[in-house]
Amino acid sequence: MFGIGLALLCGASAAQAQQYPTKPIRIVVPFPPGGFSDVFSRIIGTKMHDSWGQQVIVDNRPGAGGNIGADIVAKAAADGYTLCMGTIGTHAVNATLFTKLPYDPVRDFVAVAFVVEAEGLLVVHPSLPVKTTKELIALARSKPGQLTYASAGAGTTSHLAGEVFKSMTKVDITHVPYKGNVPAITDLMSGETSMLFATLPTVLPQVSAGRLRGVAVLGAKRSAALPQIPTLAESGLRGFEVNNWTGLLAPAGTPANVVSRLNAEVNRIMQLPDVQTRLPREGLRHVAMTPQQFGDFVRSEKEKWAPIVKATGAKAD
Repeated sequence: MFGIGLALLCGASAAQAQQYPTKPIRIVVPFPPGGFSDVFSRIIGTKMHDSWGQQVIVDNRPGAGGNIGADIVAKAAADGYTLCMGTIGTHAVNATLFTKLPYDPVRDFVAVAFVVEAEGLLVVHPSLPVKTTKELIALARSKPGQLTYASAGAGTTSHLAGEVFKSMTKVDITHVPYKGNVPAITDLMSGETSMLFATLPTVLPQVSAGRLRGVAVLGAKRSAALPQIPTLAESGLRGFEVNNWTGLLAPAGTPANVVSRLNAEVNRIMQLPDVQTRLPREGLRHVAMTPQQFGDFVRSEKEKWAPIVKATGAKAD
């Protein structure tokens, strides 16, 4: 009888996974609206709705460097209807940056699909009398503690990149954290802060319009979106490479068939012509990964950033 009951239970679970989705899906974005993880959550949500006929709700839950939103998903039902648009912060950096997390970025989640990697860009307010990394370092050294760098919050790449920059250049610049990219960029444009180690898509319009000045690309290669701007590595900081990334994750225990269906749908959406066209223009790159490959990537990123964060001495609490 037990064997028959177990077989029926497994059969019901498989059937439920095949029928998925039968109700609205919620994508929790652990940051405020406006960032690239939010933008692509909405793109994916819209196209999922068009394909599957079910509403996809994007739920922004910012705070604590993304930990609040990630924790909501970690503790949600493992049925595929609550997903997290995780980032390098929530699933790699925060494990070291914070003394204690309310969730385990690996154990409490199952990787669903890699979405995009975003290039980074060091930008300054146009009033700052610098156009190169060398000039910025010289100015910072002449005014110790007076220059400030904004960030999208503790644990974000904009925070970590600033700490790596400080460590490599031995300059004294002050961290000013915000609750997301939008307020950080807004205050930088108004002159409240000096610079921002930004995710390129979030500042590209402002740089193109002259409201912010691009100084250096944070990745290993120049950006196709701004090919005239050198990398920090080219500018003398050899080995400097900080790129952001985002991807969908679900609570641990989510049925494998549901994860596979979500993975196939995200990869399909990211290959659509209208999506592919915008990626290089905005400093973005998509790599199609299986759930296993994305899971391996998340684990490798967590291991990669732990010693870097420790070396910088950065702490968020």
